[in-house]
Amino acid sequence: MQQDEQGPQGEATPTRLLLVDDHALVRDLVAAHLSAQGFAIDTAATLAEARAALAGSGPYDLVLLDFVLPDCTGLTDSATLIPLAQERPVVLFSGLAKAATVAEALEKGFSGFIPKSTAAQILAQALRQVLAGEVWLPEGLDLSRRGSDLPGPLASLTRREREVLRAIRAGKLNKEIAGDLNISEVTVKMHVRAVCQKLGARNRTQAALFAADAML
Repeated sequence: MQQDEQGPQGEATPTRLLLVDDHALVRDLVAAHLSAQGFAIDTAATLAEARAALAGSGPYDLVLLDFVLPDCTGLTDSATLIPLAQERPVVLFSGLAKAATVAEALEKGFSGFIPKSTAAQILAQALRQVLAGEVWLPEGLDLSRRGSDLPGPLASLTRREREVLRAIRAGKLNKEIAGDLNISEVTVKMHVRAVCQKLGARNRTQAALFAADAML
């Protein structure tokens, strides 16, 4: 839905946007800026609140989703909002813009990645480009080097191994990881073993510390 679409009385219908961010200051500033640009903004602070908003007030024309939330352990969790958006674009909004993360996000169906360092005057433009059907990416981001910006041994991990490692970092048990990723506990154990071997970690706790240091 574009901003210049006409309502039943002939007036312009504003673009409805759901902004999901757990930092109140960032959320309020971005919401105020986009409201001034003609967007109709609803906000949420967690994935759970976003799901409730989509169920109760959706569909929105676009969802702008913070990558790091209290109830989110990585892209697998974030991507659960995509089907709830009912084919409307979901864009990641984060302070991190690693090529590996962006490439994986696109594979999972996100419509772009906007760093929080983006200038205010560019943000609305980026969102309108997404609404027009384009995929928005940070300028100069080279997805062909997606693994090279991961520190040391992390670059050798497969996508699934990174998902398992993020879940370990979040303190999840093998049974929980298996349920989240729809794989068996035996497969989870295999991935955990491979992660520890590749990272040179003695156990999952040390692997989780490694991931935390690397901000994976």
